[in-house]
Amino acid sequence: MIFTDDTEDALRAAVRLVNTAEDPETMADAADEDAFLAEFPYTGRLDRDDAERAALRALRPQLRAMLLAPRDEMAEAVNRALASVTVTPRLTRHGDMDWHLHAIADDSPLADRVLVETAMALVDVIRADEGSRISVCDDDTCQALALDLSRNRSKRYCSTTCANRNAVAAYRARRGAASDR
Repeated sequence: MIFTDDTEDALRAAVRLVNTAEDPETMADAADEDAFLAEFPYTGRLDRDDAERAALRALRPQLRAMLLAPRDEMAEAVNRALASVTVTPRLTRHGDMDWHLHAIADDSPLADRVLVETAMALVDVIRADEGSRISVCDDDTCQALALDLSRNRSKRYCSTTCANRNAVAAYRARRGAASDR
């Protein structure tokens, strides 16, 4: 484990939310939001309405910029994000999660809680100087984010779909080069 569980969960959720903007859009309706919340079960207020989904969609460019920023710019973006809301840090535990930090009130809008949890996770990324673990997918046809939490820093693609497509293309290229000999 590179970061604490809650930091890794917040980073995964932020990357997944940013990637919902990729074609096809996957934060368009209640079913999309339900799928996101099933994978990333945020506690607290959940309105599950059009306004909440619109706020989540509007948050994606800001999260993308924060996640991909160079370290000093990431720190500035984190500070701006934390200054934009009322922060009420407290230790809590719920479900299977042991003690961890919640930095914003549970009755705050979901988009604000996602923003603050992402900012708090990026504090750990900045302090550990691990920003290189967040990148754009190596697939030339994809602009989704890839989060590398592997020990050997080997993850280059956002999904197995992109990884498989590139592995097949590399195999075909090698096979074609071998037959040209």
